[in-house]
Amino acid sequence: MNVSVVLFTADLRLHDHPPLRAALEGSRAIVPLFVRDRAVERAGFAVPNRLAFLADCLRDLDAGLRERGGRLVVRSGDLVEEVCKAATEADAEAVHLAADVSGYAQRREERLRRALAADGRRLHVHDAVTAAVPAGAVTPAGRDHYAVFTPYFRQWSRQPLRDALAAPRTVRVPEGVGSEPLPDRAALSGVSRDLAPGGETAGRARLTAWLRSDLAAYEDRHDDLAGDATSRFSPHLHFGTLSPVELVHRSRRAGGPGAEAFVRQLAWREFHRQVLAARPAAATADYRTRQDRWRTGTAARADVEAWRAGRTGYPVVDAAMRQLAAEGWMHNRGRLLTASFLAKTLYVDWRVGARHFLDLLVDGDVANNQLNWQWVAGTGTDTRPNRVLNPVAQARRYDPDGAYVRRWVPELAGLPGARVHEPWKLRGPERAALDYPDPVVDLAEGLDRFRRARERG
Repeated sequence: MNVSVVLFTADLRLHDHPPLRAALEGSRAIVPLFVRDRAVERAGFAVPNRLAFLADCLRDLDAGLRERGGRLVVRSGDLVEEVCKAATEADAEAVHLAADVSGYAQRREERLRRALAADGRRLHVHDAVTAAVPAGAVTPAGRDHYAVFTPYFRQWSRQPLRDALAAPRTVRVPEGVGSEPLPDRAALSGVSRDLAPGGETAGRARLTAWLRSDLAAYEDRHDDLAGDATSRFSPHLHFGTLSPVELVHRSRRAGGPGAEAFVRQLAWREFHRQVLAARPAAATADYRTRQDRWRTGTAARADVEAWRAGRTGYPVVDAAMRQLAAEGWMHNRGRLLTASFLAKTLYVDWRVGARHFLDLLVDGDVANNQLNWQWVAGTGTDTRPNRVLNPVAQARRYDPDGAYVRRWVPELAGLPGARVHEPWKLRGPERAALDYPDPVVDLAEGLDRFRRARERG
C-alpha cells in the first residue's frame, strides 16, 4: 500500500494544508505525525504558555482527523529519528513537510532529507504553507533579501497567491503506527491565568467573527490599547492553525481600508521571516550593530526586574507587562513601547527583553520577536535607529482616557482620565495613598544617556 507521512510542525490545521493535500492525492494512506522535538525543549522554547496552546492544537487536530476517519500520531524525541521510525513502521515512501525559515529548521530539514534518502525515501518540502509569500520569493536586484519594508511590501503585494484549499473529507491512516498520548493543558503548571484556547476550531471561529465585526474598523482602531481591536491571530499564525494565504484572500475579498491595513501587518510578519531566512544569525546577533555598550550591573538588573514585574512607575509600560503575564499575549502597541522603554530609556540589551517575551508569549516566534525587538532597539532593519518612544506621549495618544492602564494597574484605578498616566505628579496624601512605585528613571535623563551612549559607540 502506497503510504506517505505528513509531518506537522507550525501548520496544525486541516484547512488549506498543501502537504496534507499532496500526500492524500499521491497515497492511499497517510501518517499524520507530530514530533515533540527534544532539541526545541533543550533550547528553552518549550515554555508553559506555548505548551498549553500546543496541547489544545494537537487535541483539536486529532479530533478533526478522527472525524474524517484518521488520527494524529504523536512522538517525542529527536525529530529526524522519530520521523524515520514512523516512516519505517508504515513502510512510507515519502514525507511531506512545510518549509520553515529559522537556522535550526533549515538544518533539521537537511538532516531529515539525508536520513530519508539513506532509507530510499523522499522528502517533499512545500512552500506557502506558513507564509503567503515564501521567504526568498521576492528579492531586490543583487541581494538575497529586502532590508527595508516598503519596497518589500510593494513587491510582496504583486505576488500571485495560490488558492486556499479545502479540508479533506476523509483521511486513512495505516494500522501499526504507535502514538503517545496527546498532551493535556491541565497537566501543565506555570500557564498564564487568562491564556486563550488553541486549536484550529477556535482559530476559525475567531476568524469568522472578526471578519464580520472588526476588520472594517481595523485601520482606525488597531492601535487603541483599551479597545483591544487587533485580530489576536498571532498565536494561530505561530502554530499554523490559521493559514496566512487564506487570511490574505479573505481580507482582500472583504476590501476597504481596514482590510488593506490588516494585510500590511501580515506582510510585516513575512518581511521578518525573509530577513531571518537570509540572516539566521539575526536571531541572537545584531543585524546592524551600533556598537552598543548596554547597561549591566546591579542598577540595571534592578531596572529589568521592575520592568518584568510591571513596576517601573510608568503606568502604560506596567499595564502592558502585566497583560503579558496574565494572558501570555500583549497588544502590539504595548510591545513597541515596552521594548523601547527597556532598550532605549533603560538602555538594556534587547536580548534580555526578547528572552522574557519568548518565555511568556504564546505567539513567541523567533523571526517576529527577535527582529521586532531589534527594530525597536535600532540594531535591526529600522531606518531610524535612534527613535525613542516616550511612554507618556504614547499613553496619551493610544490610551487617552486611561482605560487600559486602569484595567491592568488596579492600584491606579481611582485616578480619573489622563491623570492615571502621570501619578508621580500627585502631591501629599493623594500620592501617599497609592501603592505604586516612583519612576525607575527620569525620561529626560534616560534619553540623554541613550544618546550619549550611541554617540560614543
